Amino acid sequence: MELGLDTFGDVTAAPDGQTLPHSQVIRDVVDEAVLADDVGLDFFGVGEHHRDDFAVSAPEVVLAAAAARTERIHLGSAVTVLSSDDPVRVYQRFATVDAISGGRAEVILGRGSFTESFPLFGFDLSDYEQLFEDKLALFAALRGEGPIDPEVTDRAGLHGRRIYPTTDAGGLTTWVGVGGSPESVVRAAYHGLPLMLAIIGGDPRRFRTLVDLYHRALDEFGHERQPVGVHSPGHVGASDEEAREELWPHFKANRDRIGAERGWGPMTRREFEAMASPDGSLYVGSPETVAAKIAATAEALDLDRFDLKYSAGTLSHEAMMRSIERYGVEVAPMVRDRVAAAAVA
Repeated sequence: MELGLDTFGDVTAAPDGQTLPHSQVIRDVVDEAVLADDVGLDFFGVGEHHRDDFAVSAPEVVLAAAAARTERIHLGSAVTVLSSDDPVRVYQRFATVDAISGGRAEVILGRGSFTESFPLFGFDLSDYEQLFEDKLALFAALRGEGPIDPEVTDRAGLHGRRIYPTTDAGGLTTWVGVGGSPESVVRAAYHGLPLMLAIIGGDPRRFRTLVDLYHRALDEFGHERQPVGVHSPGHVGASDEEAREELWPHFKANRDRIGAERGWGPMTRREFEAMASPDGSLYVGSPETVAAKIAATAEALDLDRFDLKYSAGTLSHEAMMRSIERYGVEVAPMVRDRVAAAAVA
C-alpha cells in the first residue's frame, strides 16, 4: 500500500492574511516535496492549472526542481491535462524528469476539472471527448518507446519514428485520472493503464462498482491486473478539532469560489462536517482518525495507493508542512499496519 500527496499549488496566505505571490508558492511546493521525501512517503503529485488561484501551470518544471532535492519519493502530475497538450511533448518532459530523478517520474493523465487550458491553447471545448481519446491512444503508444505505428496517429511526421529522450526503464509509469465516468474507467482498462480515482464527494465506497468494472474490463481486453489509486482531499492536525478548525475557512473559501463559477451554493458547515464524517470523502482529523479512514477506504476499494490532496485554497504553507509531517510520520505507518493486518485476516 503506497501513500502519497497531491497539491494543485493553491495560492496560500501569509501570517498577515495577504496572499503570497505565485513565485513564492512554487518555491514552497518544492519544499513540501522535500519534506514528503524526508518523512518516507511514496509519491508527490503536482496538478496543472491555468488560473490565478493556482500557481503551477508547468508541473514538470516544479517536479524537476523537486527531483534534484529528493532521493526516494516518486514524482508526478495530478493531473496533466492531456487534451490541451501535445502527447509527444508531455512524454519528452516527463522522460526528462525521469532522467533527473533517476527513474522516479510518473504521469497521471486526465481531462481536468477546469477548462481554462482549452481556449488558452487554441482548442475547442466541443472536441473535449475526442481530443482526450485520440491523445491518450498516442501517449499509450509512446510508452513503448519504439517506432510509432502509422495506425496510431495521422501525424505523418511520427510514423516509424522514436521519441527522445527514452527512459532507463523503457517506459514511463502512467496512470489515467478518472472522476467517476464508467466510460473513462473502461478507456483506462482498454489501454492497460493504472486507474486513479478522484473522489472529492460522497461515500468513497460507492466507487466499488467502478473498481469492479475496471477489473472486468482489464480481463476482457486481455491485460494483467493494474494498480488502483484514490485521490481525495484532507488535512492532518494534532486533534480532530484542531484539524477541522484549521482547514474549514480555507476549504470553504476555495469551494465557494469554484462553486460560484459552476452555479453551486455556498458551502455550509454542516456539509463540511458530512464530508469529514466516516462516510465522507474529506480525510481531516487527528493522525488516528485520518489513518482509520484511509485504511477503511483502501480495504473497501482494494487500493494500491492513496494520495491525500493536502493543499486547500489559502491554507498556509506552515499548516501544510505540519500536516505533511504528521501524514508521513504517524498516519502512513498506521495505514500500512492496518491494511497488512486486514490482508492477513
